[in-house]
Amino acid sequence: MATMLQCRIQATENMPSGIGTSYRSLADDVYKSTTIEENKFSVIETVKKAFSFAGPQTRRSDALILRAHDEPRVEVVPGMAIRDRKMPASASAEETALLGTMPSDCMDDIDLKNIQLQFPNTRTLSKDDSSIVEERVETGRGSVLVAVQGNRSKPAILTYHDLGLNYISNFQAFFNYIDMRALLDNFCVYHVTAPGQEEGSPTLPDDHVYPTMDELAEQINFVMSHFLLKSIIGFGVGAGGNVLARFALVHPEKVEALCLVNCVSTQAGWIEWGYQKLNARHLRTKGMTQAVLDYLMWHHFGRGTEERNHDLVQVYKAYFERHVNPTNLALFIDSYIRRTDLNIVRELEPSRRKNSHTLSMPVMNITGALSPHVDDTVTLNGRLDPTNSTWMKIQDCGMVLEEQPGKVSEAFRLFLQGQGYAVKLSRKRSTSTSAEVAPLTENKMAIFRQTSLDGLNLISKHQTRISSPPYWSTSAINITENPISEAVVC
Repeated sequence: MATMLQCRIQATENMPSGIGTSYRSLADDVYKSTTIEENKFSVIETVKKAFSFAGPQTRRSDALILRAHDEPRVEVVPGMAIRDRKMPASASAEETALLGTMPSDCMDDIDLKNIQLQFPNTRTLSKDDSSIVEERVETGRGSVLVAVQGNRSKPAILTYHDLGLNYISNFQAFFNYIDMRALLDNFCVYHVTAPGQEEGSPTLPDDHVYPTMDELAEQINFVMSHFLLKSIIGFGVGAGGNVLARFALVHPEKVEALCLVNCVSTQAGWIEWGYQKLNARHLRTKGMTQAVLDYLMWHHFGRGTEERNHDLVQVYKAYFERHVNPTNLALFIDSYIRRTDLNIVRELEPSRRKNSHTLSMPVMNITGALSPHVDDTVTLNGRLDPTNSTWMKIQDCGMVLEEQPGKVSEAFRLFLQGQGYAVKLSRKRSTSTSAEVAPLTENKMAIFRQTSLDGLNLISKHQTRISSPPYWSTSAINITENPISEAVVC
């Protein structure tokens, strides 16, 4: 024991001042002693070897850290044996066994030959759907452009746009939304554009008398006659909603339902009249000025638009500056501010509701929480029959079709479901169902056979309206949450 203590003290006194070389030698020997099988080394012999290999050194190496361009230097100190500092060239059996279990050993080399970058498409407000067919329809006050989208044998949805827009800039993105795409498989959409508001439209002459709002509404009657439409579902935004509401008041039998977005039912106030008169003068004399552009952006989006959706604002600003005919827009604005009141009244007494002057068809009244037309939609809702009208305000948006298309499409689908649309008939009829439809006439039986074979077809409420006794049992039709694809006949 004393001999062992004396060896430790002597090894401590002989500890060299330059520890860099000593530590590398120590690591080398320890590595060999732990990984390479040697001739029966014991623990005591390993410790002795670790403390006895260090020899005296005269001075400390100055270059402890070498730069990248320097070459390593080896200083030879008298009395110190030069050893090979390199790792063993050939791996031992133990190293080979350890390295053979690494995951990289079984990985194949991957040769990256080509990278194809995909960038999102730039949002534009131009016609890019080849399925839309445009037709000119002659009316009593000139011709209008109508774009037809979908199968013309399906039930009809007729749209009308707002100020400064047309069917492309107002409805294209909304009807191309994924949820609305499923709806287009079962409806045909007729997009009506006000005179002179389509892209590339020639400037109307100075002596041209633009149609009034009532005359614009009467043009829809010519459109329905041209396409042989018996009834429509109206979808209007802003000024277009006012046009459709006027048409529904005059021809209630031709409108099954109305979806109105930011619709105004009263005449123009003094502030609106003054602003719009100034805008119309600027459009005729100076074109699309910054004042007119700011008003149009406020009219469609409300305030704080750039904070919500900067990219969308830039797209519409560029559209108003480059693709809108200023003179034709001025004529449309003049017609809109000269509008008359719809004169619709809500009757509180049930006995007078049938004869009241209001919209008799179901109406869905939509607005955005940030839209400047919220109060106007509230006024319209107060003048509608509460039994067949719905008012909906969507949060965090002003232009609801662009900023919240998912919420609007869901509400519109449920609205159509409430009107009896989106009924899917199965291919096979049960015995009870065929017994129920036995008393039907030849024409109605043909309709039933056709819809049964089609698998998915839409039946309007006029087709299913049968005189008593009711041969269509209410328990035979089940409409689920997603009426487009799930409703079946048992």
